[in-house]
Amino acid sequence: MKILYSVQATGNGHISRAMEILPYLERYGKVDIFLSGANNSLELDASVKYRSKGLSLFYTNGGGLNYGETVRQFAPLRIMKEVKELPVEKYDLVLNDFESITSLACAYKKVPSVNFGHQASFISPKVPRPQRKEWMGEWILRNYARATQYIGLHFSQYDDFILPPVIKRQILQSEPVDKGHVTVYLSSFSDATVSRHLSPLKDHFFQVFSKEVKQPVQQGNILFIPVGKNAFNKSLINCKAIVTGAGFETPAEALYLGKKLLAIPIRGQYEQDCNAAALKKMGVPVVPALNADFAGIFQQWMERKKRTGLSLDYSTESIVSYLMHNCTEQKKNTLDLLYPEFVFN
Repeated sequence: MKILYSVQATGNGHISRAMEILPYLERYGKVDIFLSGANNSLELDASVKYRSKGLSLFYTNGGGLNYGETVRQFAPLRIMKEVKELPVEKYDLVLNDFESITSLACAYKKVPSVNFGHQASFISPKVPRPQRKEWMGEWILRNYARATQYIGLHFSQYDDFILPPVIKRQILQSEPVDKGHVTVYLSSFSDATVSRHLSPLKDHFFQVFSKEVKQPVQQGNILFIPVGKNAFNKSLINCKAIVTGAGFETPAEALYLGKKLLAIPIRGQYEQDCNAAALKKMGVPVVPALNADFAGIFQQWMERKKRTGLSLDYSTESIVSYLMHNCTEQKKNTLDLLYPEFVFN
């Protein structure tokens, strides 16, 4: 069978998940990849058939969304051209990891598609939300990548179509240890902002993953490291604790490894506010920003002994098999179920 796998490349989480899923997805047929977005630090280690700038989100140096740059990059004529030209009708199955152009193309050409990924889980009202819902944020989560079927991923199985996170193979096969450093990945903050708040914490050593440096740079108690899959995985496996945004993949991996986690949601990004609400329910501390109160909050957090864990009921292989098995509800005669025994591992 022919599969179109559309991956949102805004941020690194979607790309990271795609690299884990692809080897299992390719067991079911030929997979063509559509990579959409222009704001990520990781390269997809696979052949990409279609590329687009897509609809990308950009951030300020202070941890919030850069609405001006996001709007400036919006190109409706280009988007409509790509919608009409993307040949979704030639595929037996269209998988969409929160990618808008594919969603629009499927709607335009009346082709069924499956929204598969973390954002798909928010179709369910059972998924945690912040105390104050944002109507625009809810609308985007429900309409940015609409599909005819949804299979979601989240920290917990809040609904019957939601599966656990896809954890990277390197993380799954690792033996976590504590080498004393704190791993920091705050992609929406500048290095200068991060340094200003971490430098005074002289009793702690930080490994900060940065989009600004090209090689490791030591500044006092902070080592700035270029964003890269292997370096980040190694830092996370060996860290004492991690400070990161309220995304999905990195918090999930930290929880799986049993690491202490402190989350700082990207300001103005509603999905991260929803994730923060879920993390709070799990006992993970969440702080609103890097500000004057951060040092005190950080010290209290480091003194806490309680840690939150994450258990996996499905392997990556069984998640893909579950996905393919459930897609048969739409196209029963086109999916060759090669590995049905893995569906409910």
